Amino acid sequence: ILIAKLKVKEDKVAKYLELAEKTDKAVEASEPGMLHHTFDQDPEDPLSFVWSEVFKNDEAFLAHLVNPPVGAYLEVHAGLCDGDLSIEFYGTVGDKVIEAMKESGLTFKVFKTQLGYSRL
Repeated sequence: ILIAKLKVKEDKVAKYLELAEKTDKAVEASEPGMLHHTFDQDPEDPLSFVWSEVFKNDEAFLAHLVNPPVGAYLEVHAGLCDGDLSIEFYGTVGDKVIEAMKESGLTFKVFKTQLGYSRL
């Protein structure tokens, strides 16, 4: 599970929402391993948003990371936001994902699973 938090510049919200919608549709059309993909607004701060993403497996995430629409999103994102994405991973994350994230230059944090289970 990936959670990415961000804060949009006040005068860029409309443009960011257009970018988010375009990216969401492109991901839906091109990534069958993306099981959940939402873009949610903080109810207490209309400039704060969260992407939540659930991937079928590590390979699905690695495909997402190199998907051209995601790259295009990241290029435009920086100019519309205050600060960087705050990316957090929850659940079991393999070494390939961690290595790919290090190479990406994005700031991230992995919360190591101590116990639990998933049901389909």
